[in-house]
Amino acid sequence: MSNKTDSEQKQTFIDWFRSTSPYVNAHRGKTLVLVFGGEAVAGKKFDSLVHDIAILNSLGIRLVLIHGARPQIEDRLKRDGLDSSYHDGLRITDSASLQCVQEASGSIRVEIESLLSMGVANTPMSGAHIRVVSGNMVTAQPVGVRDGIDFQHTGVVRRLDVDAIEARLSQGDIVLLSPLGYSPTGEAFNLSAEDVATSAAIELQADKLIFLLEGSGVQDGKKQLIRELTPGEAEHLLNGKRKLPDEVVKHLRSAVHACRFGVRRSHLIQRRQDGAMLQELFTRDGTGTMVTAETFEEMRCASINDVGGIIELIKPLEENGTLVKRSRERLEIEIDQFTVIERDGMIIGCAAIHAYPKEKVAELACLAVHPEYLRQGHGEQLLMHIEKQARSQGLSELFILTTQTAHWFQERGFKQSDIKSLPVTRKSTCNYRRKSKLFFKYH
Repeated sequence: MSNKTDSEQKQTFIDWFRSTSPYVNAHRGKTLVLVFGGEAVAGKKFDSLVHDIAILNSLGIRLVLIHGARPQIEDRLKRDGLDSSYHDGLRITDSASLQCVQEASGSIRVEIESLLSMGVANTPMSGAHIRVVSGNMVTAQPVGVRDGIDFQHTGVVRRLDVDAIEARLSQGDIVLLSPLGYSPTGEAFNLSAEDVATSAAIELQADKLIFLLEGSGVQDGKKQLIRELTPGEAEHLLNGKRKLPDEVVKHLRSAVHACRFGVRRSHLIQRRQDGAMLQELFTRDGTGTMVTAETFEEMRCASINDVGGIIELIKPLEENGTLVKRSRERLEIEIDQFTVIERDGMIIGCAAIHAYPKEKVAELACLAVHPEYLRQGHGEQLLMHIEKQARSQGLSELFILTTQTAHWFQERGFKQSDIKSLPVTRKSTCNYRRKSKLFFKYH
């Protein structure tokens, strides 16, 4: 039972809705390719995943789903007394195995279609008509002979019928692709779900490619989840000495490949975490690992368009007396002196430099970091950037005026000085009633 009062619960909902709604708007009309294994289909929480997919469709997100079928294929092979043969991670698919592949894929496709036809149970969306389309949209070709081994009916994606997929997506349909492809001569081929998904994301120039992982995801050497990687960082991780789980290697390589060929962001998420996909899409920090060809978080010079974000960031610090209050007009006038850290469209840090060339000193002002991102090094990044700016302008000293953060600056090399040491022009604007302490740092 929750210990929150009704008013607290209402406020929690309001705060959540306000923080989520920008992502709802940002994702509407975007193309998302989602791939999950046959383990997810057989899992206990598959109904929940299908419900989440239905929600995404209702929000106007263009969805392409690709399912795997490995455990279902294995079950059918075992039933028929057939052996599983692999080489270099790929199944060797003979004619008898192909029959099992087709049976498993067909069964999964029907199950997904039937679950989506229910809408979202026990909600106003129950019984909502969600159209799911599938078909021969993947053209494939045989893997052929590798390392002296004939892969027979195992294939790779040659191309997708992009026009047909786009036409269905534009109608609000969900497109469902199975790990099967067909040659122009009518042959069927067993494909990997990762190949189909990556090819689909690239050919459709999808905004996101999402892999649902069975394991614990992409972790560092301390078994901590890695939240964000550039393609270069991901390749460094893949080529490093530390052995990564086979599943992570496979999906991470696909994520890098997709980003190299125009997909904006790829996400690797733990499938077993209920609602993980919704958290990844509709919260700022998500719950998985994102491989992005773009800079998800960047430090840059501020522009006039950042004034609103800076005001929202510093307002709580102005109200509790940590920062001097600044009017919008003042911020607009001084905006060229500001540096900001932007994370996925939100200003999470800022700092300003005010130069006094005559005295060859600069003031570090309005240093602020969003409460959710404290103790993550953003303050140090801003400080180092301002110090670099000061040096580039030939200013040998940096000073700050502070009432509540003296120790933080002292730990970073600032020494306290008499308030009388302020530059002459700064003395005329100083609010002595705040009883701020003055600290200098020499470069």
